Amino acid sequence: MNKTLLFLAATLISLQVSANTGPDAEEIKRVIDIAYIDGIQNWGDPDVIRQYIVPEFVMLMQVDNEITKLPIETWISNMVKQKAAQPDGPPHPASVKYLDIDVTGTAAMVKLELFRQGRRQFTDYLALYKFDEGWKIVGKTFYRH
Repeated sequence: MNKTLLFLAATLISLQVSANTGPDAEEIKRVIDIAYIDGIQNWGDPDVIRQYIVPEFVMLMQVDNEITKLPIETWISNMVKQKAAQPDGPPHPASVKYLDIDVTGTAAMVKLELFRQGRRQFTDYLALYKFDEGWKIVGKTFYRH
């Protein structure tokens, strides 16, 4: 009985780990690193951001028990204003820890933690689709710590 439970636990862990590896997972991480971490969070090039985030992207935010939507162009515009005010970049650059990458065919959901100054700021859930030209971010929800 104990050997069976140990085998099942090892199998479940290996399945979870395999969901976070492989060519799709690596490409998804690359897209998020370029467009979301280096792009949006660390005030990168808006044209590069637009290559990896679809125009229809929307971030859904829960504010006062209501849902508020933030389109990507509004987010980019806000980022460009911040960048103009602080041309040396954000005072505290963001870093990321990937918690889960779940890929099914051409759809993916990524759970990650965003850090600034070594402190966890957000847990983000990013939705992606794989297009002919590759993976693109299509939406986001989050929790602010």
